[in-house]
Amino acid sequence: MSGNRQHMSLRRNAMLRRREFLLGAAAISSTFVTAPGKLMAAEATKRQLDKIGIQLYTVRDRMSTDVPGTLEKIASIGYDEVEFFDYFGLPAAETRKYIDDAGLVSPSTHISLANMRDTPEQTIEAALTIGHDYIVLGWIAPEERTSLDDYRAHADLSNSFAEQCRTAGLQYAYHNHDFEFVAIDGIRPIDLFLRETDSELVQMEMDLYWITKGGGDPFEFFDKYPGRFPMCHVKDMNADGSMADVGDGEIDFAGIFSASEQAGFQHYFVERDDPPDSLISAARSYTATAKLEF
Repeated sequence: MSGNRQHMSLRRNAMLRRREFLLGAAAISSTFVTAPGKLMAAEATKRQLDKIGIQLYTVRDRMSTDVPGTLEKIASIGYDEVEFFDYFGLPAAETRKYIDDAGLVSPSTHISLANMRDTPEQTIEAALTIGHDYIVLGWIAPEERTSLDDYRAHADLSNSFAEQCRTAGLQYAYHNHDFEFVAIDGIRPIDLFLRETDSELVQMEMDLYWITKGGGDPFEFFDKYPGRFPMCHVKDMNADGSMADVGDGEIDFAGIFSASEQAGFQHYFVERDDPPDSLISAARSYTATAKLEF
């Protein structure tokens, strides 16, 4: 009996060791098969921008003397898209030819309140000829934004002009600076403007430098107004609030771009208002933007 019990004990221990071996092998297998799969899935969610644009205000010194040559240089840097703010006295058809010759497209242009008030038909016609999809109010002069009533008037004008754009097959948008985040009578003008404009007619171009400088939070607006931001300006900021080439400042573009789907971002325009050398700045910002992973 004693020998039989010893035999059964040895057999049971062997079975337990085999079970432990099989469980260990399964764990190892999981480590080397499942874990890499998860890693690959995580890596697959990372992406980079498939097209990068530039707001031509960055290279306005070059554009003012040589539009076709500057567009060729912008294309040679690697940019796919350009956003206009001025046509430098050229007819729309000639501007379109230079864009085409450079192998670029121009989905957007900035305009003024005067364009909307005084020459809406001509503004829309030029946009259609050049091939824009968006017409953007890029700036409101200080004397035009002294009260909330000023912003209400701009909201009304935006709704009206945006209706004309929609009829022509274009989309109207508004580009922010920092002043819209400074409260007037306890209300931020940006909040009033977004509430009082039709979300379908009036979309937004978020300038990531100016919203940061103004103390705004991009994610707050993505949460409140998802999908309303088809465009953004990729403009960096130093710790002291000054502008920088993309990648030299402190704005977390990758973190912001990770919310691109929620924001509605489709076009990303690099910009710097005060470049020491405009083409060098454009090239450096392109390189940094192209490397972003999110």
